[in-house]
Amino acid sequence: MNIVFDLFLGLVGLGLVVFVHELGHFLAARATGIGVDAFSLGWGPRLAGFKRGDTEYRISVFPIGGYCQMRGEAEFRAALEKKSDEIPRIPGTYYGEPPWKRIIVSISGPLANVLFAALAFVAVAAVGYSIPTQGNRVVLASQYPLDASAAAIAYPADRAGLMSGDRIVRADGRPIADYYEIQNAISESIPGARIGILPWVEAVAVTVQSASAADLAGVLPGDRIVSLDGRPVAHEIELLSLLRQHPETVSIGVMRGEKALDIPLVLTWKANGASDLGIGFGSLTHLVRSPTPLGAFTDGLAETGRTFSLTLRSIGSLVKKPAGKTLRLEVTRDGRPLSLAVSPSLEGINLMNSLSGPARITWIVGNTATQGIGESGVQGLAKSFAQLAFLSIGLFIMNLLPIPALDGGQIIIFLVEMARRKPLRVATIYRVQILGAFFVFAIFILATISDFMFFMR
Repeated sequence: MNIVFDLFLGLVGLGLVVFVHELGHFLAARATGIGVDAFSLGWGPRLAGFKRGDTEYRISVFPIGGYCQMRGEAEFRAALEKKSDEIPRIPGTYYGEPPWKRIIVSISGPLANVLFAALAFVAVAAVGYSIPTQGNRVVLASQYPLDASAAAIAYPADRAGLMSGDRIVRADGRPIADYYEIQNAISESIPGARIGILPWVEAVAVTVQSASAADLAGVLPGDRIVSLDGRPVAHEIELLSLLRQHPETVSIGVMRGEKALDIPLVLTWKANGASDLGIGFGSLTHLVRSPTPLGAFTDGLAETGRTFSLTLRSIGSLVKKPAGKTLRLEVTRDGRPLSLAVSPSLEGINLMNSLSGPARITWIVGNTATQGIGESGVQGLAKSFAQLAFLSIGLFIMNLLPIPALDGGQIIIFLVEMARRKPLRVATIYRVQILGAFFVFAIFILATISDFMFFMR
């Protein structure tokens, strides 16, 4: 598996989401009596197709979604070229039918994405999938900096009084079993917030990669790393923090059963600067699955609502500071229960770091699918559909923004037309669409730059 295969699978996945969107427009147009000249699976030159009734059904070259060509689009272009004030109102064409029908057609694409997401989340809840994670014990990021600037950050976890070794057992009254549930609780409190914690991973070698630095030095599975050049090591994060100075050689103290050993080790480093010990530390598995069909239905709908809310708040945080919210944590420290209140920082989210363009989204979808292929049964496929469901919710929200080039902008134009009781001038519609297209293009450029920065890291 490589990045080319990831991108191919990503294109297929994104194509499915966009195709569902266009299918919603198509079915609504047929239901309201608006003609459809062409409905295509894919974009670009026509590969094959057939005509049934007045609609040509096509398969096009590029498998990236599809499009629905409404009858009457040619009349709009002709009116624009002739500098006419109005588009010819021919019954059965897009601009020849009442505005309320066009509103139904416009909104049906995004609604199809919501329906797809709900069905996908229900199916995922029924089938289930596994997520690798860690336990609910945490480490303060500020205490064990992995880069030179990390120690200077005043994280919310520090201000709240969390300490390395604390075990988080409840968040806002909800039981917490592992680090995956901690991440969910934080993201639901304030999307994109970082409170400054990392998972506590025991420094026990579960696997040792063949011919790696650790293997050549004689480290064995089951060895517990207790020191590095005489400095104590309690967990994986502490080990990585001690290695951030990039030493060439180190002496690792390990416990092998009851026997203490000092093992000299020649280090190697990855291209991104991370240490390449060749040691795999332990992890847990979080199973996402509903126990009954009814539970899968309710859980799927609930996940649709949560994703909708999270996406809205994430979009809002790109342009303004997120609203303050305190996350109530119940922890155990040395066997003692404590209650702490964590107030995430309100700096907002960096636009360039958070904005994902077509390349990154395609890679993420494809990479998720690639990882799923390596899993047994249909659980890997379920993980991929969960990703597509999340994207579908995002597509629903983005398309309904009041931007003229999007469905939401079209709906605004048709509502204005209904209020005026007469059509807008062709030139006005054109100027508004050009303005919207410019805005969308600007966002596309920013997203592409963000993608480039992401892949160059």
